Amino acid sequence: MRIKKTLAVAAIAAMAAATLAACGSDSSDGDASSDGPKTADIRVWLNGTDTPQEARDWLKKTFEDQNPGSTLTIEQQEWEGLVERLTTSLSSESETPDVVEIGNTQAPTFTSAGAFSDMSDQLDSLGGDDLLQGFVDGATIDGKTYAVPYYAGSKYIFYRKDLFKAAGLDVPTTMDEFVDVAIALKKDNPKPANFSGFWFPGQDWRNGAAFIWNAGGDLAVADGDEWSGALADEDSVAGLETAQKLFTEASGAPKDGNEADSWTPFCAGEIGMVSAPGWIKGLIEDPKTGCPDTYGKEIGVFALPGTDGEPAPVLLGGSDIAIAAKSANQSLAQKAVALMLSEDYQTIMAQAGLTPALTSLAPLLGDDEFAEATIAAASNAKLTPAAPGWANVEGSRVLEDLFVAIAQGGDVAELAAKADEQMDEQING
Repeated sequence: MRIKKTLAVAAIAAMAAATLAACGSDSSDGDASSDGPKTADIRVWLNGTDTPQEARDWLKKTFEDQNPGSTLTIEQQEWEGLVERLTTSLSSESETPDVVEIGNTQAPTFTSAGAFSDMSDQLDSLGGDDLLQGFVDGATIDGKTYAVPYYAGSKYIFYRKDLFKAAGLDVPTTMDEFVDVAIALKKDNPKPANFSGFWFPGQDWRNGAAFIWNAGGDLAVADGDEWSGALADEDSVAGLETAQKLFTEASGAPKDGNEADSWTPFCAGEIGMVSAPGWIKGLIEDPKTGCPDTYGKEIGVFALPGTDGEPAPVLLGGSDIAIAAKSANQSLAQKAVALMLSEDYQTIMAQAGLTPALTSLAPLLGDDEFAEATIAAASNAKLTPAAPGWANVEGSRVLEDLFVAIAQGGDVAELAAKADEQMDEQING
């Protein structure tokens, strides 16, 4: 498919004409070149709490040990509002970070706009065929690759074994059984009042997409080069109606809330089941962030089941790493990225429950029930539409608004049609 090299956000579009040679340096150490100065402070944007502290510490120490005179500063960003912050920062030579983590679903828009440096000649040294190919493909435009995989993670269901036992419930094997179990857990646990048989905050379209896909629907579809929303299609509406049933009968989460920090209500005893990436297990079992001595002892996991009894199609989440096109420190930024794709660093990520960017390290996830759930969930996982304007869709929050309105009891078909209209204005770049 021909991908349009435009973006609705003018600040990003203006980057397409930028050249690396035009990037100067304020550093007084070393001589600047087209690849940047010999020493500099490299700014790395990492998003949310996904990257474990051990990996962050290793990256900073190793980079600074290998590059005397240079420093590496990790600046944590939040996922909410990330597209807007990237749009602003990447368009400024003085404000741009050097290396950025970006959601794999957001990458196509920024890569097609010239926001990132071409990394094609680095692919072999960064892992080559060992890299998660779907992520490489999603960041490749006209044969050039502008971002590389960082980690992946399909979501699966964490549940409280003690509550299942108390209610006489078995692990569900079909979607209908899953919905019934979620409702039964809610009814069986009247306190606290906000208890969730299935924790499903209103903005959580990323988990909601699984119900659309399971029903045979989709978020958007392509006709040739043009994309359009598909939420109002009959199958999609059926999936959204399943989501609404869970919102209204099984979830006690805020109808306008987001899915961040799900381990907090879990450790407060407010959750029977929750769909989350594997790395939250570490947070639940961490004495500083979780509840290893109470509810953490009761964790069980399974892949969300589909209507046919096979794993339901869940969103294959994850992140890419890219180098800002306007960074004045291209060579040093490349060295930072190489460390983030190294076996040492990716081993830390895998041991934290994140699917590593290097597929050969996948066995490090283990062979327990958590690893089995990860593999099962990934077996039928899907990506968001590979549309050039998909980051615009995410940035506009049209999907969050749709799911909040559905959670609040709105007419599903009418809301879906309205969301399609909004998406159609954004999704083609």
